[in-house]
Amino acid sequence: MPLEYTIVYKAENHYDRIVNDAVLQFLIIPEDNDNQELITSDFVNSLHTPVQASINGFGFKTFRLNPRVPFKDISFKGSFKLRKYEVNPFDFIPAEDPRAGFLKLETLDFQVTYEPFLRTTKFTELPVNFDGLYDFDPDKSVFDNLLELNNWVYLHLYFQPGVTHVGTTLPEIVTSRKGVCQDFTHLFCALARRNGVPARYVSGYLHQGNGYFGDSQMHAWAESCVPDVGWVGFDPTNDILAGNNHIKVAHGKDYQDCAPLKGVIFAPGKNETSHTVEVSARQAQQ
Repeated sequence: MPLEYTIVYKAENHYDRIVNDAVLQFLIIPEDNDNQELITSDFVNSLHTPVQASINGFGFKTFRLNPRVPFKDISFKGSFKLRKYEVNPFDFIPAEDPRAGFLKLETLDFQVTYEPFLRTTKFTELPVNFDGLYDFDPDKSVFDNLLELNNWVYLHLYFQPGVTHVGTTLPEIVTSRKGVCQDFTHLFCALARRNGVPARYVSGYLHQGNGYFGDSQMHAWAESCVPDVGWVGFDPTNDILAGNNHIKVAHGKDYQDCAPLKGVIFAPGKNETSHTVEVSARQAQQ
């Protein structure tokens, strides 16, 4: 039976100096896909600036606004309702020969098709001295290797908010072994790509009613392309596959492609931003 989710996203921005002009983009709208259906969507701001709908470079919906009145503080609230259908990530027939998937990974057509998600980025880069950090077992299927990688990242890192930030590099994370969902996901993507498997960073919301790790902000997990299966979601922060409790917003190569807020501010000085997310669920009415 499908579930109906209610999501409330709130953000507050404070600036040291008066802002006379700004362009802001929010990537926070749940995606419409095969297993989730957006029912209602609303977005307001404390300055009552008109909000425009737009599409980003990866084809995901965003909210854009251009406040033209001077301000030092501005707040935002996004409210969404959606219906989520049953997700079974194991609903496929595994290949009889586990080596077949690895052979497909090596073909030129496959590598060209998925090149953006095989590429190393600023947030998924590991130096050469980390080459042997995690190697896939060629005698096991690609899917089984990804399951084991999911578990390895979960065990290797300790979930601890406040010890990393959006600019923390992977070598720092691997050395300290502490981080949040964004760090778990970057490490998973880096090691999957290093072993020749396409992986993309996913941003979204997580219903934490079942005791999952996360925080009061947006959640992150990964999707890897398994040959002859397609994209499968892996949540290394919780050592689970993405399922009914994962509500996707967008995907990209790393956090930078999926940041919930981007913008240009025409003002000197520093700013502070805070976000909170509330997710609740109930059985959908027939």
